Amino acid sequence: MKKSKLILVAAISVLTSCSSVIKPTQTTKYDSYKEMYDEKPLTVLIMPPINRSTYVDAKEYFHTTLYIPIANAGYYVIPPFLSMEILKKESAYDAELFLYTPLKKFEEVFGADMVLFTIIHSWDKSSLAALVVVDVEYVFRSTKTNEIIFTRRGQINYDASVSTKEGGVLGFIADMTLSALNTATIKYIKVARSCNYYVFKDLPAGKYSPNHEIDRTLPSGLKEFNVTLNSKEEE
Repeated sequence: MKKSKLILVAAISVLTSCSSVIKPTQTTKYDSYKEMYDEKPLTVLIMPPINRSTYVDAKEYFHTTLYIPIANAGYYVIPPFLSMEILKKESAYDAELFLYTPLKKFEEVFGADMVLFTIIHSWDKSSLAALVVVDVEYVFRSTKTNEIIFTRRGQINYDASVSTKEGGVLGFIADMTLSALNTATIKYIKVARSCNYYVFKDLPAGKYSPNHEIDRTLPSGLKEFNVTLNSKEEE
């Protein structure tokens, strides 16, 4: 009997030790974006977003909301109004043409260390569910190595629901009606801002940030994710 107990205890110990070995560990920002920390880019060029969705205005909304969160992360961002004029003049407005090509010219013309490509894969609205669902991908490529040094893609569910805090059937109907109206009239620039804010929380801090070089041990987010953001949340 004692022998059986000893075998059982030994088996539990082995299983416990095995589970501790295979338990996944949290990835740090340095592990996820090593090239970015090693290269230390400073100047960012924002390319016009690539819109593959059926929502025509999505490109404009994203383009106007990318500058501030990247600058707040500690990078020098070439002013979009200036870069747009030059890109149009040089017939380089279509960002998709440069997504996989060498970027040396962008370093020479703009002095950019990295170029941001934003790909809007889908943008859908459901008034009944009070959701705006966006599938967007962010790709930072180095102008020196042409390599991708930061990338994240996710489905962002922007919750536009409204609650009257009234109970019963009438309260339910009121919530459904107000949520549908809020979804229909939501300022989509807020949706774009929320997407950018969430994604760039993972961006390694640039030279002009007080967190520069000290955030490398912080946990990084998933490179592919699905998240729901609430319209009432403050950015």
